[in-house]
Amino acid sequence: MFCKAYSAAIHGIEGLIVSVEADVSDGLPAFDMVGLLGSEVKEARERVRIALKNSGFMLPAKRITVNLSPADIRKEGTAFDLPVAIAILAAFGHVCEENLGDYLIVGELSLSGKINRINGILPIVYAAKRQGFKKCIVPKDNAREGAVVEGILTYGASSLSEAVSILNGNSEIEPEHVDVSGLFNNSRTEESVDFSEVVGQLAAKRAIEVAVAGMHNILMIGPPGSGKTMLAKRIPTIMPELTFDESMEISKIYSIAGLLDQQALITKRPFRNPHHTITTTALVGGGASPKPGEISLAHLGVLFLDELPEFMKNTIEVLRQPLEEKSVTIARLNASYKYPAGFMLVAAMNPCSCGFYPDRSRCSCSINMVKRYLGRISQPLLDRFDISIEALQINYRELNTQKTPESSAQIRARVSKARQIQQERYKGQGIYFNSQLTPRTIKKYCHLEAEEQALLEEAFIRMNLSARAYHRILKVARTIADLDDSDRISARHISEAICYRSLDHKYWGE
Repeated sequence: MFCKAYSAAIHGIEGLIVSVEADVSDGLPAFDMVGLLGSEVKEARERVRIALKNSGFMLPAKRITVNLSPADIRKEGTAFDLPVAIAILAAFGHVCEENLGDYLIVGELSLSGKINRINGILPIVYAAKRQGFKKCIVPKDNAREGAVVEGILTYGASSLSEAVSILNGNSEIEPEHVDVSGLFNNSRTEESVDFSEVVGQLAAKRAIEVAVAGMHNILMIGPPGSGKTMLAKRIPTIMPELTFDESMEISKIYSIAGLLDQQALITKRPFRNPHHTITTTALVGGGASPKPGEISLAHLGVLFLDELPEFMKNTIEVLRQPLEEKSVTIARLNASYKYPAGFMLVAAMNPCSCGFYPDRSRCSCSINMVKRYLGRISQPLLDRFDISIEALQINYRELNTQKTPESSAQIRARVSKARQIQQERYKGQGIYFNSQLTPRTIKKYCHLEAEEQALLEEAFIRMNLSARAYHRILKVARTIADLDDSDRISARHISEAICYRSLDHKYWGE
């Protein structure tokens, strides 16, 4: 007898529907599985056979053949254990075949018949809804995650026997329910960190506000203890709150990476802070079974690289293409996997090995040592930073001040207003932030009058700027004007944008 169940595989961050076909016939007893299978899927044969026995299903000696279709897509992972077992039981008459067409089934089986949690439930259930499925059976531990997707019923099963009961209509298990609006309301409670905790550093705070408003990459340079890391960790608190669609997009990535745990949904902007010993694969993604890396986990949030020169040069150089394209593609022999990488890059570094250059009262580094240290960062990567700012050492008077600095909520209000201006300006053009402007669109949206043209020309000649630096100044000036709610870019906006380029010459001598 022939029966078909439905499951799904992960391809990039999307779910791909897979048909699990089981045929039972007379002949020499055997259990074969075909369909371009990875090693974990091939091992499912033994897990399924023993799980069926330990769940009380005594199957007669028959020839069993299971095909996972489409056969030209490689199947990876352990999510096919449960649908394979269900398809076989349906072929033997233990499961009502008529009900299988409504269900998408995923789950890993233990030898006892227990269903273990898997990664990637969110994109799988999302794909099931798109393909018209009415119900899903997932591991009990994944049920809350799957229930986030509205318009489809998600059942959590803890064992093979429970899954069979659900399919036969004999179970009292109810579909899982998650209050999505409640999750977002809970995330709006007071943040654990806030910009009001940062005293001093007014120039750095202003630069960060400009960077977040236009989604510009920012580099902070300063001595140890000046508050660079403290500032960076508070950047997500001044970003606009996540929309539901943005939350779903981030949650899919975390689901595939197995980082959702019991959260069900990511409701806050990501902040990823990898150590400088990180490998290239861990940073951009990949591996034998491709998984998203840190740059994808930081999607729609912040990727913070502390002590930038300490990272392996080959590792940080691979950031150049994702920073431009906002995605990363992992190529394999049988397929290619595309992961989003629309993050804001924030980096911090000391100006030299000891950290105190150019303060010669404390810095003992020679000029060659300083150049060698700064030379670990290539000019093409440095060019990806629209803003570079100096974090100065805090003095005692600033630390002892009684004045309360601005809170994250106050700064976020200005940032949100500036971003709204950008979205209205670029509506329908595939541009969302000023940082995404191209040379052609810069001419259209960054028009300068004679006074501003003269100021920028003088800076271009004096500072020996490149064409790329010229365009970066215009994009940042456009963001500063948006923060001022000004349609016109004034000389004051240009001057401030030029200041965010001055450190290139102070330290690198550009």
